[in-house]
Amino acid sequence: MNADAPEVDVELVEVEDKVVKPLGAKDVGEVGQVGATAAVANAVHHVTGRRVRKAPITIEDLL
Repeated sequence: MNADAPEVDVELVEVEDKVVKPLGAKDVGEVGQVGATAAVANAVHHVTGRRVRKAPITIEDLL
């Protein structure tokens, strides 16, 4: 529960980073997408009972 969680202190440290894209961003968005395909495939299996082991999942895979 949230009431049981201790207080968390967050400290930001300024560090010069020379490995950034022209817009000032790094490529970290892919990390969050790793499990998305598996989660969708598991949801499809839960709903339809058919296990699909390739992406993208099409209607033909379920018929």
